[in-house]
Amino acid sequence: MSEVRATQTRGRTRPSGIGESVRRPDAIPKVTGAFAFSSDLRHDRMLWGGTLRSPHPSARISSIDVGPAVAVTGVHAVLTHSDVPGRATFGLEHLDQSVLAGDVVRYAGEPVAIVAADHPDTVRRALDAIQVEYEVTEPLVDPSRAETATPIHPDGNLIRRIHLRHGDPSAADREGLVTVEGTYEVGMQDQAFLGPESGLAVPAADGGVDLFIATQWLHVDRDQVADCLGMDPDLVRLTLAGVGGAFGAREDLSLHVHLCMLALYTGRPVKMVYSRHESFHGHVHRHPARMWYRHHAEPDGTLVRVEARLLLDGGAYASSSGAVIANATCFAAGPYRVPSADVDGVVVRTNNPPCGAMRGFGAVQTCMAHEAQMDRLATALDMDPIDLRLKNALAPGDRLLTGQVLTGTLPVAEVIRTCAEHPSAAVRSDEPMTRPGGAGRTADADHVVRGEALAVGFKNLMFSEGFDDSSAARCELRDGVVTITCACAEVGQGFVTLIGQITSEVLGVDEVVLAPVETTGIGSAGSTSASRQSWMSGGAVQKACEEVRAAVVARVAVTHDVPVDDLVLVEGRVESLSGSVSVDLAEATAEPLSADVVYRHAPTSPLDHDGQGDAHVSFAVSAHRAIVDVDPDLGLVRVVELTTSQDVGRVLNPVQAVGQLEGGAAQGVGLAVMEEVLVDGGRIRNASFTDYLVPTALDMPPVEIAALIEQPEPGAPFGAKGIGEPPCISSTAAVVGALRHATGLELARVPVRPADIALAEAQAGVDR
Repeated sequence: MSEVRATQTRGRTRPSGIGESVRRPDAIPKVTGAFAFSSDLRHDRMLWGGTLRSPHPSARISSIDVGPAVAVTGVHAVLTHSDVPGRATFGLEHLDQSVLAGDVVRYAGEPVAIVAADHPDTVRRALDAIQVEYEVTEPLVDPSRAETATPIHPDGNLIRRIHLRHGDPSAADREGLVTVEGTYEVGMQDQAFLGPESGLAVPAADGGVDLFIATQWLHVDRDQVADCLGMDPDLVRLTLAGVGGAFGAREDLSLHVHLCMLALYTGRPVKMVYSRHESFHGHVHRHPARMWYRHHAEPDGTLVRVEARLLLDGGAYASSSGAVIANATCFAAGPYRVPSADVDGVVVRTNNPPCGAMRGFGAVQTCMAHEAQMDRLATALDMDPIDLRLKNALAPGDRLLTGQVLTGTLPVAEVIRTCAEHPSAAVRSDEPMTRPGGAGRTADADHVVRGEALAVGFKNLMFSEGFDDSSAARCELRDGVVTITCACAEVGQGFVTLIGQITSEVLGVDEVVLAPVETTGIGSAGSTSASRQSWMSGGAVQKACEEVRAAVVARVAVTHDVPVDDLVLVEGRVESLSGSVSVDLAEATAEPLSADVVYRHAPTSPLDHDGQGDAHVSFAVSAHRAIVDVDPDLGLVRVVELTTSQDVGRVLNPVQAVGQLEGGAAQGVGLAVMEEVLVDGGRIRNASFTDYLVPTALDMPPVEIAALIEQPEPGAPFGAKGIGEPPCISSTAAVVGALRHATGLELARVPVRPADIALAEAQAGVDR
C-alpha cells in the first residue's frame, strides 16, 4: 500500500466551533489542483483495466470468444462471467445484478467482459478484439407495460408497489368540493458529477486486496465486493479516494468488483477510469416518472383528499428503487395537511438504463406534480396560491399521509412566508445578454414575458422503514491533539469541516487530525446520502468526544483532588471553575485517552399493507420562488432569480449551508429546463456533456437566501438537520410553475423544452 501515490492522506484542521464559517481543509488543494482525486491514483507496477459493454438493451449471449483479445501483446487478463470467483450477483437491496453478464443482457451498457493490459490503448484494442455473438430480443422499454409483460428478470418486472390508504375514502364524495386533476411526467436526470468512476485495486501479500475508490458507502461496498470475490471481508480493504461529486450515483457498485478481479488474477495493481460516455452507462440515474393526481378541496381551500398514481421506471435492476418509490409515495402530497389520501406507488423493471439514488430521492418527482396541482387548485378556487399553501401547511402535531404524527420541528408556514415575502432584486435590463437566448441575441425585448411562482417540498432525513441506521466513530486524545476516525465518505458535502467544528466545540482544542477514511479498524458510518451524515456521523463524533472529555476531566479530578463538576475544558486546558486548577491538555493526555462509539437515531418501523406506520425519523422542508423570462415565439427561457428559504434545524457552518442551497438549486434548474438522459429504444442517445446539458455559471440566476429557519430538532446533534437534498426538490417545481405563469401553458413535463412552449399550439392540435 505504501507504493500507492495520490491517495488522500491524514488531514489536519484548525477549526472553530459550531455556527462559524470555517474554511474546508480540502478547499485550497481543490482550487489549486493539488487535491488527489480517484482518477489521479497510480502505482509503479499498475496495469490498466477496461470493460466491454453490451450494445443491446435486450439480448441473449450465444458465445464469447476472448482468444483474439488474449493474443494482443501487452494484455494480461481477459475475464468473463465464468471467472467471477464468488457470488455472481450484487445489489444494494436485491442481489439481482450480474457482475458480468453470462447468458443475457438487460440494458445497453451492461458489462460483459473485463480486460487488464499495460496501456490504455492496448486495453481498447483488446476490448475491440473480443467476439460476442448476441441473439437480440425485443426490449421492454415502456414502464406502463411492465407489469403485464413477459418478465425480463427471474425476480419479475415489479420491483415494489405501495398502496397507501389514509383517512376516510368517502371524504371525496362530499358535495361542494372543488376538484382538479393532472397528469405529469419527469424525465431521466443524470447526477453529472465531474469526476467519472475510477479506482485502483492492489493485490496484497495476505491474499487479499486493497481497493482505493471514490464511493458513498465504504463498508457496504466492501461486503458486496467480498461476496463477489468469495473472500472474507477482512481481506477486502477499502480506502476512500478523492471524490469528484456523487449525488447518489456512487451508492451502487460500478467498477469495484472488476478492479479487484483483475488485480487478483494478474497479481498486479490495476487502475480503471471511465470515460464520460462510459460513466453515463456505468451508474444509475434519477427515475423517470409518470404521475396522475386528483386533489379535492373545500371552497375555502381546505384540502380534503388527494389521490395519486405514481409509476417510476427502475430500469433493468432494482438498485435502491424500493426505497425511492417509498419516498415518492410517502411525500406524494407535499408538506400539507391531507386528512384522506389514496396513493398507489409502483416501480418496475424495464430494459432501460438502471435507476437508483439521486439527490432528493423520489421527492423531486412528486414535488413537481403536487405543486402543479396546488397552483391548479388555487386557480380553480380563485385563491392566491401562497394563501392556499399557508392554509394547508403541515405543523408539529399533524399527521402525515402515513399516519405518523409530526413530533419534531417542521416550520412549513415560516419557510413559505419568508420566501414569499423576501423582496426581489430582479430588474428588467435592456442588455441583450440578459434576455432568453443570451449570446444568441435572438429574443425581441417586446416579446419577452415574465413569470413568477413559489413551490414548497419536503422529505425525510436518514434511513427509514425500520432500517438499523448507525454510524461509528473514534476519538483519541494524545498529547493535547485529537484524532478522529470515522468512515463517513466526504463527497463534497463538507463533513471534513464539521468533524473539526464538533470536536472543537466539545473538547476546546484547536488542532484536530482526521484519520484516513477506510474500512479497517472502524465500523460503518453508513452512506453519505439521505441527508444523514451531519446527524448520524456528526452525532457519533460528538458522542465520542464527549466520552473522552468526561475521561480527561475525571483523570484531572483524581490527580488534583478536585470535584469533577468543578472542571471544564477551555482553549486546550483543563480549568477549575474555582481557579485552583489549570492543567495543559497535552500534559493531561500524555497517556492517551480514547473512545469508540456507535450512534443510532430513534427507531422507525416498516410501512404496513396500507402504507401506514412511523417510518421516518425527521423531515426538512424548503421553498423556492422563481422568476423567469420567456420568449414564447422561440420557446427560450432565462431563469432570472431564485429565492429560497429552508428549515435547517441549526446552522453548523453558514458558508457551507449557502453552498449546499446554491448547488441544489442549480440541479433543480437543470432538471426544469435542460437536463435529460434521452433514451430511445433502451439506448442512451446523449451520453456526453456536449449533448447532455447542465447549467453553467451563465445559466444560473442569483440565488437569494431569504431565510435559514433555525428551530433546533430534538434528538439531533446540536439540533441540526441535514440540508443537502431539499434545495433540489422545490427548485424544479418553482421554475416550472413560473414558466406556466408566464406562458399560460400546462407544461406538465420536465424538463421543459423550447418546443413545448413555441410549438404548444401545434402540439395541442396533434394531441386532439
